[in-house]
Amino acid sequence: MEGIILGDKETKYPIIQGGMGVGVSLHKLAGTVSKEGGIGIISTADIGYKEEDFYNNPIKANLRAIGKEIKKAREIAGKDKILGVNIMVALKNYTEIVKECVKQKIDLIVSGAGIPKELPQYVKGSSTKIAPIVSSLRSCQLIVKHWIKKYDYIPDMIIVEGPEAGGHLGFKKEELEGEDRPNLENIIKEILNYIKEIKKQYNKKIPVIAAGGIWDKNDIDKFLKIGADGVQMATRFVTTYECDASEEFKKAYIDSKQEDIKIINSPVGMPGRAIYNNFIKQTEKVKEKVDKCYGCIKTCNIVNTPYCITKALINSVKGNVENGLVFCGSNVYKAKELISVHNLMKELMY
Repeated sequence: MEGIILGDKETKYPIIQGGMGVGVSLHKLAGTVSKEGGIGIISTADIGYKEEDFYNNPIKANLRAIGKEIKKAREIAGKDKILGVNIMVALKNYTEIVKECVKQKIDLIVSGAGIPKELPQYVKGSSTKIAPIVSSLRSCQLIVKHWIKKYDYIPDMIIVEGPEAGGHLGFKKEELEGEDRPNLENIIKEILNYIKEIKKQYNKKIPVIAAGGIWDKNDIDKFLKIGADGVQMATRFVTTYECDASEEFKKAYIDSKQEDIKIINSPVGMPGRAIYNNFIKQTEKVKEKVDKCYGCIKTCNIVNTPYCITKALINSVKGNVENGLVFCGSNVYKAKELISVHNLMKELMY
């Protein structure tokens, strides 16, 4: 089984670990996944939440933490491995974070939760590769055509995220809850046909990665057979010893049942998939008082937001899961025990 080729580097396995924030995928998880033959992804969403000055100066704390986390992940993975970051377009200081990651010579920037229209201008002349997250043929065509026309830049990778993914989703809530909801296999096939023409026209390798609801070797084999170059998996890596989240966060995954997984309305303005805990039930009834704004999301308004998403995500990753937001993929209820990244990769491949 071939790995994923990105520039002059190649992974052992066709697996990318999805970025999970706040604080779920930092240096320990991402570095270990890269070391074990995949592509580890550090989430940059409020990455500096452990810094002493985060409460008073979150932007400065986040930018400082990026360098720290990338350096620590590199020490685990080794310089020859592919290491990436996930940067949400919805972040208010998106441009600053992208520039800092390029400055730190990250191998790959994965960007979703919005359309990363201007991303190529920040990586030109560097060794950093870029991959937009798309959820339809239309969004893929929009980004590819715009990047080529404005920047003469072809994406280095395309990540196709289906409706079974965790966290924020690139679909309308009606689509996700309707009987005719989009199917990842169909979306992948459409995008593969489109990218095949782009590859031919520009003579460039563009790995297409399937993401959302992929759980085991059978799922991986299915998408590789369709023609995908690899898969992105996030939920499976939460219940590993190396995951940067608290033990209580991991236990929330292991204890979850299928009926606990719901599509919620996020303050970001997108639907999201999460464990339907007491926190979500309470904030659906009564708006939580927000007395501090961390300036994280462009679309969030402190006056009418139902709760502070930064505070909710920090609570959960630190272990206060009943008073926090616990994002997850649709198959989270299948998680039964903790496992090492090494053993998980072997299980997924062999």
